[in-house]
Amino acid sequence: MDGENHSVVSEFVFLGLTHSWEKQLLLLVFSSVLYVASITGNILIVFSVTTDPHLHSPMYFLLANLSFIDLGACSVTSPKMIYDLFREHKVISFGGCIAQIFFIHIIGGVEMVLLIAMAFDRYAAICKPLHYLTIMSPRMCILFLAVAWTLGVSHSLFQLAFLVNLPFCGPNVLDSFYCDLPRLLRLACTDTYRLQFMVTVNSGFICVGTFFILLISYIFILFTVRKHSSGGSSKALSTLSAHITVVLLFFGPPVFVYTWPHPNSQMDKFLAIFDAVLTPFLNPVVYTFRNKEMKAAIKRVCKQLVIYKKIS
Repeated sequence: MDGENHSVVSEFVFLGLTHSWEKQLLLLVFSSVLYVASITGNILIVFSVTTDPHLHSPMYFLLANLSFIDLGACSVTSPKMIYDLFREHKVISFGGCIAQIFFIHIIGGVEMVLLIAMAFDRYAAICKPLHYLTIMSPRMCILFLAVAWTLGVSHSLFQLAFLVNLPFCGPNVLDSFYCDLPRLLRLACTDTYRLQFMVTVNSGFICVGTFFILLISYIFILFTVRKHSSGGSSKALSTLSAHITVVLLFFGPPVFVYTWPHPNSQMDKFLAIFDAVLTPFLNPVVYTFRNKEMKAAIKRVCKQLVIYKKIS
Protein backbone atom coordinates (compact mmCIF):
# COMPACT_ATOMS: atom_id res chain seq x y z
CA MET A 1 0.00 0.00 0.00
CA ASP A 2 1.46 3.41 -1.00
CA GLY A 3 2.26 6.04 1.60
CA GLU A 4 -0.29 8.35 -0.13
CA ASN A 5 -3.14 6.23 1.19
CA HIS A 6 -2.18 6.60 4.82
CA SER A 7 -3.99 9.91 5.28
CA VAL A 8 -6.92 9.53 2.87
CA VAL A 9 -9.42 9.09 5.72
CA SER A 10 -9.57 12.43 7.57
CA GLU A 11 -12.57 11.64 9.77
CA PHE A 12 -14.67 8.77 11.08
CA VAL A 13 -18.46 8.55 11.23
CA PHE A 14 -20.20 7.21 14.34
CA LEU A 15 -23.46 5.31 13.94
CA GLY A 16 -24.26 6.34 17.51
CA LEU A 17 -26.42 4.61 20.08
CA THR A 18 -29.88 4.66 18.52
CA HIS A 19 -31.89 6.26 15.69
CA SER A 20 -35.03 6.66 17.82
CA TRP A 21 -35.65 10.34 18.75
CA GLU A 22 -37.37 9.36 22.03
CA LYS A 23 -34.45 7.16 23.09
CA GLN A 24 -31.95 9.86 22.09
CA LEU A 25 -33.79 12.40 24.25
CA LEU A 26 -33.84 9.98 27.18
CA LEU A 27 -30.11 9.26 26.74
CA LEU A 28 -29.39 12.99 26.49
CA VAL A 29 -31.07 13.73 29.84
CA PHE A 30 -29.66 10.60 31.52
CA SER A 31 -26.09 11.16 30.29
CA SER A 32 -26.06 14.91 30.97
CA VAL A 33 -27.32 14.54 34.55
CA LEU A 34 -24.88 11.72 35.33
CA TYR A 35 -21.97 13.58 33.72
CA VAL A 36 -22.57 16.73 35.79
CA ALA A 37 -23.07 14.58 38.93
CA SER A 38 -19.84 12.65 38.19
CA ILE A 39 -17.82 15.84 37.76
CA THR A 40 -19.31 17.39 40.92
CA GLY A 41 -18.89 14.25 43.07
CA ASN A 42 -15.30 13.58 42.05
CA ILE A 43 -14.24 17.24 42.40
CA LEU A 44 -15.80 17.26 45.89
CA ILE A 45 -13.76 14.20 46.89
CA VAL A 46 -10.50 15.63 45.50
CA PHE A 47 -11.15 19.00 47.17
CA SER A 48 -12.19 17.42 50.49
CA VAL A 49 -9.12 15.18 50.70
CA THR A 50 -6.81 18.04 49.71
CA THR A 51 -8.18 20.60 52.19
CA ASP A 52 -9.31 18.50 55.18
CA PRO A 53 -6.49 17.48 57.59
CA HIS A 54 -8.64 14.57 58.87
CA LEU A 55 -8.28 12.91 55.46
CA HIS A 56 -4.52 13.23 55.09
CA SER A 57 -3.86 9.48 55.12
CA PRO A 58 -2.68 6.96 52.49
CA MET A 59 -6.17 5.56 51.86
CA TYR A 60 -7.66 8.99 51.11
CA PHE A 61 -4.61 10.04 49.08
CA LEU A 62 -5.23 7.07 46.78
CA LEU A 63 -8.99 7.74 46.76
CA ALA A 64 -8.42 11.37 45.72
CA ASN A 65 -6.21 10.20 42.85
CA LEU A 66 -8.86 7.66 41.80
CA SER A 67 -11.44 10.48 41.75
CA PHE A 68 -9.06 12.63 39.70
CA ILE A 69 -8.74 9.80 37.17
CA ASP A 70 -12.54 9.37 37.16
CA LEU A 71 -12.82 13.04 36.16
CA GLY A 72 -10.85 12.09 33.05
CA ALA A 73 -12.74 8.83 32.56
CA CYS A 74 -16.10 10.58 32.30
CA SER A 75 -14.71 13.44 30.17
CA VAL A 76 -12.93 11.49 27.41
CA THR A 77 -16.05 10.16 25.67
CA SER A 78 -19.15 11.53 27.46
CA PRO A 79 -19.12 15.20 26.25
CA LYS A 80 -18.69 14.09 22.62
CA MET A 81 -21.44 11.47 23.03
CA ILE A 82 -23.84 14.05 24.57
CA TYR A 83 -23.02 16.58 21.83
CA ASP A 84 -23.58 13.98 19.09
CA LEU A 85 -27.07 13.19 20.42
CA PHE A 86 -28.05 16.62 19.02
CA ARG A 87 -26.56 15.86 15.62
CA GLU A 88 -27.67 13.71 12.73
CA HIS A 89 -24.16 13.48 11.23
CA LYS A 90 -21.84 12.23 13.98
CA VAL A 91 -18.18 12.57 13.03
CA ILE A 92 -14.78 12.75 14.69
CA SER A 93 -11.48 13.77 13.10
CA PHE A 94 -8.69 11.22 12.65
CA GLY A 95 -6.58 13.06 15.24
CA GLY A 96 -9.51 13.27 17.65
CA CYS A 97 -10.07 9.53 17.30
CA ILE A 98 -6.41 8.76 18.07
CA ALA A 99 -6.55 11.13 21.07
CA GLN A 100 -9.63 9.34 22.44
CA ILE A 101 -7.95 5.94 22.20
CA PHE A 102 -4.75 7.33 23.77
CA PHE A 103 -6.52 8.81 26.81
CA ILE A 104 -8.93 5.88 27.26
CA HIS A 105 -6.00 3.49 27.62
CA ILE A 106 -3.98 5.83 29.86
CA ILE A 107 -6.94 6.26 32.21
CA GLY A 108 -7.69 2.53 32.20
CA GLY A 109 -4.06 1.65 32.96
CA VAL A 110 -3.67 4.22 35.75
CA GLU A 111 -6.97 3.22 37.36
CA MET A 112 -6.02 -0.47 37.37
CA VAL A 113 -2.76 0.25 39.21
CA LEU A 114 -4.54 2.57 41.66
CA LEU A 115 -7.07 -0.16 42.46
CA ILE A 116 -4.18 -2.57 43.12
CA ALA A 117 -2.55 0.08 45.35
CA MET A 118 -5.82 0.53 47.26
CA ALA A 119 -6.08 -3.23 47.79
CA PHE A 120 -2.48 -3.27 49.08
CA ASP A 121 -3.33 -0.34 51.37
CA ARG A 122 -6.27 -2.27 52.87
CA TYR A 123 -4.07 -5.37 53.24
CA ALA A 124 -1.47 -3.34 55.16
CA ALA A 125 -4.11 -1.65 57.34
CA ILE A 126 -5.94 -4.88 58.25
CA CYS A 127 -3.27 -7.58 58.14
CA LYS A 128 -0.26 -5.50 59.31
CA PRO A 129 -1.84 -2.73 61.44
CA LEU A 130 1.24 -2.11 63.61
CA HIS A 131 3.42 -1.52 60.54
CA TYR A 132 0.78 0.26 58.44
CA LEU A 133 2.26 3.78 58.50
CA THR A 134 5.73 2.38 57.84
CA ILE A 135 4.54 0.29 54.88
CA MET A 136 2.24 2.99 53.44
CA SER A 137 4.67 5.86 53.90
CA PRO A 138 4.33 9.07 51.83
CA ARG A 139 7.22 7.80 49.71
CA MET A 140 5.34 4.54 48.98
CA CYS A 141 2.18 6.47 48.04
CA ILE A 142 4.12 8.66 45.60
CA LEU A 143 5.81 5.54 44.20
CA PHE A 144 2.41 3.89 43.58
CA LEU A 145 1.26 7.04 41.79
CA ALA A 146 4.41 7.24 39.65
CA VAL A 147 4.15 3.55 38.71
CA ALA A 148 0.45 4.00 37.86
CA TRP A 149 1.11 6.85 35.43
CA THR A 150 4.21 5.22 33.95
CA LEU A 151 2.38 1.96 33.25
CA GLY A 152 -0.73 3.80 32.04
CA VAL A 153 1.21 5.86 29.49
CA SER A 154 3.34 2.84 28.45
CA HIS A 155 0.24 0.68 27.94
CA SER A 156 -1.43 3.41 25.87
CA LEU A 157 1.64 3.94 23.67
CA PHE A 158 1.95 0.17 23.21
CA GLN A 159 -1.68 0.02 22.02
CA LEU A 160 -1.19 2.97 19.65
CA ALA A 161 1.92 1.32 18.19
CA PHE A 162 -0.44 -1.18 16.52
CA LEU A 163 -2.25 1.71 14.84
CA VAL A 164 0.33 4.31 13.82
CA ASN A 165 1.49 2.89 10.48
CA LEU A 166 -1.80 1.37 9.32
CA PRO A 167 -3.33 2.71 6.07
CA PHE A 168 -6.92 4.02 6.26
CA CYS A 169 -8.13 4.62 2.73
CA GLY A 170 -11.76 3.54 2.46
CA PRO A 171 -14.37 2.58 5.07
CA ASN A 172 -14.74 5.14 7.87
CA VAL A 173 -17.96 4.13 9.68
CA LEU A 174 -17.74 2.98 13.32
CA ASP A 175 -20.75 1.25 14.88
CA SER A 176 -20.18 3.02 18.18
CA PHE A 177 -20.29 6.44 19.88
CA TYR A 178 -16.54 6.63 20.56
CA CYS A 179 -13.26 5.42 19.02
CA ASP A 180 -12.60 1.84 19.99
CA LEU A 181 -9.24 0.35 18.99
CA PRO A 182 -10.47 -3.11 17.84
CA ARG A 183 -13.22 -1.53 15.69
CA LEU A 184 -10.78 0.98 14.22
CA LEU A 185 -8.32 -1.78 13.29
CA ARG A 186 -11.06 -3.46 11.22
CA LEU A 187 -11.33 -0.34 9.03
CA ALA A 188 -7.67 -0.43 7.94
CA CYS A 189 -6.96 -1.16 4.27
CA THR A 190 -4.88 -4.22 5.08
CA ASP A 191 -5.22 -7.54 6.88
CA THR A 192 -5.28 -6.73 10.61
CA TYR A 193 -6.46 -10.09 11.98
CA ARG A 194 -3.19 -10.70 13.84
CA LEU A 195 -3.12 -7.15 15.19
CA GLN A 196 -6.73 -7.46 16.41
CA PHE A 197 -5.85 -10.72 18.12
CA MET A 198 -2.76 -9.19 19.78
CA VAL A 199 -4.69 -6.12 20.98
CA THR A 200 -7.50 -8.26 22.39
CA VAL A 201 -5.10 -10.66 24.10
CA ASN A 202 -3.00 -7.78 25.48
CA SER A 203 -5.92 -5.79 26.92
CA GLY A 204 -7.94 -8.88 27.84
CA PHE A 205 -5.09 -10.61 29.66
CA ILE A 206 -4.19 -7.46 31.63
CA CYS A 207 -7.82 -6.73 32.49
CA VAL A 208 -8.94 -10.25 33.44
CA GLY A 209 -5.62 -11.02 35.17
CA THR A 210 -5.76 -7.86 37.30
CA PHE A 211 -9.41 -8.51 38.17
CA PHE A 212 -8.69 -12.01 39.51
CA ILE A 213 -5.61 -10.83 41.42
CA LEU A 214 -7.74 -8.16 43.13
CA LEU A 215 -10.56 -10.64 43.77
CA ILE A 216 -8.20 -13.14 45.44
CA SER A 217 -6.56 -10.32 47.45
CA TYR A 218 -9.87 -9.09 48.84
CA ILE A 219 -11.04 -12.63 49.64
CA PHE A 220 -7.81 -13.12 51.63
CA ILE A 221 -8.33 -9.78 53.45
CA LEU A 222 -11.96 -10.67 54.23
CA PHE A 223 -10.87 -14.00 55.75
CA THR A 224 -8.32 -12.11 57.86
CA VAL A 225 -11.03 -9.71 59.10
CA ARG A 226 -13.30 -12.60 60.05
CA LYS A 227 -10.46 -14.45 61.76
CA HIS A 228 -9.49 -11.44 63.89
CA SER A 229 -12.97 -9.99 64.38
CA SER A 230 -13.12 -7.16 66.91
CA GLY A 231 -14.86 -3.85 67.51
CA GLY A 232 -13.32 -2.30 64.42
CA SER A 233 -14.25 -5.16 62.11
CA SER A 234 -17.57 -3.61 61.04
CA LYS A 235 -15.74 -0.45 59.89
CA ALA A 236 -13.16 -2.58 58.07
CA LEU A 237 -15.91 -4.60 56.36
CA SER A 238 -17.71 -1.41 55.34
CA THR A 239 -14.52 0.00 53.79
CA LEU A 240 -13.74 -3.31 52.08
CA SER A 241 -17.24 -3.61 50.65
CA ALA A 242 -16.85 -0.14 49.10
CA HIS A 243 -13.51 -1.13 47.54
CA ILE A 244 -14.89 -4.44 46.22
CA THR A 245 -17.95 -2.68 44.76
CA VAL A 246 -15.71 -0.22 42.87
CA VAL A 247 -13.53 -3.09 41.57
CA LEU A 248 -16.64 -4.89 40.27
CA LEU A 249 -17.95 -1.68 38.66
CA PHE A 250 -14.63 -1.01 36.93
CA PHE A 251 -13.81 -4.53 35.77
CA GLY A 252 -17.32 -5.91 35.22
CA PRO A 253 -17.98 -4.48 31.71
CA PRO A 254 -14.51 -5.18 30.16
CA VAL A 255 -14.27 -8.67 31.71
CA PHE A 256 -17.71 -9.47 30.28
CA VAL A 257 -16.67 -8.17 26.83
CA TYR A 258 -13.39 -10.15 26.77
CA THR A 259 -14.81 -13.42 28.15
CA TRP A 260 -18.27 -13.52 26.52
CA PRO A 261 -18.08 -15.94 23.55
CA HIS A 262 -20.81 -14.25 21.46
CA PRO A 263 -19.97 -10.58 20.64
CA ASN A 264 -23.02 -8.31 20.46
CA SER A 265 -22.90 -4.71 19.20
CA GLN A 266 -25.85 -3.48 21.29
CA MET A 267 -24.52 -5.14 24.45
CA ASP A 268 -21.07 -3.61 23.80
CA LYS A 269 -22.69 -0.16 23.49
CA PHE A 270 -24.63 -0.61 26.73
CA LEU A 271 -21.49 -1.70 28.60
CA ALA A 272 -19.54 1.21 27.07
CA ILE A 273 -22.17 3.69 28.35
CA PHE A 274 -22.01 2.00 31.76
CA ASP A 275 -18.23 2.36 31.77
CA ALA A 276 -18.14 5.94 30.45
CA VAL A 277 -21.05 7.52 32.34
CA LEU A 278 -22.28 5.34 35.20
CA THR A 279 -19.05 4.03 36.78
CA PRO A 280 -17.42 7.48 37.32
CA PHE A 281 -20.71 8.59 38.94
CA LEU A 282 -21.08 5.53 41.18
CA ASN A 283 -17.48 5.50 42.47
CA PRO A 284 -17.81 8.71 44.56
CA VAL A 285 -21.32 7.66 45.64
CA VAL A 286 -20.07 4.28 46.91
CA TYR A 287 -17.08 5.76 48.75
CA THR A 288 -19.08 8.65 50.24
CA PHE A 289 -22.14 6.77 51.47
CA ARG A 290 -20.08 3.97 53.01
CA ASN A 291 -17.56 6.23 54.75
CA LYS A 292 -18.49 8.42 57.75
CA GLU A 293 -15.22 10.37 57.62
CA MET A 294 -15.72 11.22 53.95
CA LYS A 295 -19.34 12.26 54.53
CA ALA A 296 -18.29 14.50 57.43
CA ALA A 297 -15.48 16.05 55.34
CA ILE A 298 -17.81 16.77 52.40
CA LYS A 299 -20.32 18.39 54.79
CA ARG A 300 -17.54 20.61 56.16
CA VAL A 301 -16.47 21.57 52.64
CA CYS A 302 -20.07 22.38 51.64
CA LYS A 303 -20.51 24.54 54.77
CA GLN A 304 -17.28 26.40 53.97
CA LEU A 305 -18.48 27.01 50.40
CA VAL A 306 -21.85 28.34 51.66
CA ILE A 307 -20.10 30.68 54.14
CA TYR A 308 -17.69 31.87 51.44
CA LYS A 309 -20.60 32.54 49.08
CA LYS A 310 -22.43 34.58 51.74
CA ILE A 311 -19.32 36.63 52.50
CA SER A 312 -18.60 37.32 48.83
